[in-house]
Amino acid sequence: MITPHHFLALSGVLFLVGAAGVLVRRNALIVLMSLEIMLNAANLALVAFSRMHGAVDGQVAVFLIMAVAAGEVAIGLAIIVNVYRLRHTIQVDALTSLKN
Repeated sequence: MITPHHFLALSGVLFLVGAAGVLVRRNALIVLMSLEIMLNAANLALVAFSRMHGAVDGQVAVFLIMAVAAGEVAIGLAIIVNVYRLRHTIQVDALTSLKN
């Protein structure tokens, strides 16, 4: 039987994988995807806690977080595309200046 503790353990592993991706990778797209993995790990933890306590508050919060995350991805991807058009690279190390 799968318990909420299994979901919390999976959430922790996903969060660690996402954090490692943010800290280790230098490609802006990979960093953005790693941030989304971390956000989904937090959502999974909210749903698990919500189910453990028999409340729907966590599930409502996840719904709102997913709506905001969709906007975040759209804006983040648009910024990455514009940076690539301007600089011809999306490596985070090469993007240290705001000047052209």
